[in-house]
Amino acid sequence: MFKPQDYLGQDPSWCPGCGNFPIRQTLAETLAELNLAPHTVLMVSGIGQAAKMPHYVRVNGFNGLHGRALPPAVGTRVANTSLTVIVESGDGDTYGEGGNHFIHAIRRNPNIAHFVHNNQVYGLTKGQASPTSDPGMRTKLQTAGVFLEPFAPLAVALILGAGFVARAFAGDKAQLKSMMQAAIAFPGYALIDILQPCVTFNKRNTYAWYKERGYYVQGHDVSDWDAALKLAREWGERIPLGILYHKARPTFESHFPVLQGEPLAWRPFSPQMVAKAQDEFL
Repeated sequence: MFKPQDYLGQDPSWCPGCGNFPIRQTLAETLAELNLAPHTVLMVSGIGQAAKMPHYVRVNGFNGLHGRALPPAVGTRVANTSLTVIVESGDGDTYGEGGNHFIHAIRRNPNIAHFVHNNQVYGLTKGQASPTSDPGMRTKLQTAGVFLEPFAPLAVALILGAGFVARAFAGDKAQLKSMMQAAIAFPGYALIDILQPCVTFNKRNTYAWYKERGYYVQGHDVSDWDAALKLAREWGERIPLGILYHKARPTFESHFPVLQGEPLAWRPFSPQMVAKAQDEFL
């Protein structure tokens, strides 16, 4: 049996009080309770404060470009189906620079869990408004206040056909862990949008702000798409938390007979096997 400490690497350099700390601890507890050996887990990220997570968790890690966490995650999952693949990224990394990849990952439905640290601001680049910033929020760049309507990630995910859609709060580790475990176990693309306060650059969406508005859905049928979409569009004075939708469909990997059985990464390979294909380019 593994312990949470088995997954915790070097000390993080996040700001004191950052919502990334409880997410990191909860992730370690989740992996321990699922008894996943560190060498069987791959964590992929892009750029940003949330995307530093692979630096601070002792599993296989890949730190990619800004907004480009999903392509290597999908590619790795295809190459080695024995790995549990987790993507850690922020709201800017996923919904801004990585928006196109976000859309098409949902369409493809690879078997990966995607945990988005949504602090409604660009933290690494010092506090610009992100795609999920609320209207009226003032930043050093948006001095007159944000006037654009925020991106609605859960509604977009549902409309595009995501099979697992949830929202969590970094300040409630017990509920977050339960959702992380369900997302990792889900056969397909699983999205958790984690409301994560940025104590340095976002003085609006604080721990207290989320606690005052967040509520857990009760008696909700997670297979009811229409009800899930209604909840996903609710934001403001009340913010629904929990698993909004859970309904499996065929995964990306299941469509390719060559991926069945032994993972591609484990199969024998030699340059002579692709010599014919290479010769065609001469």
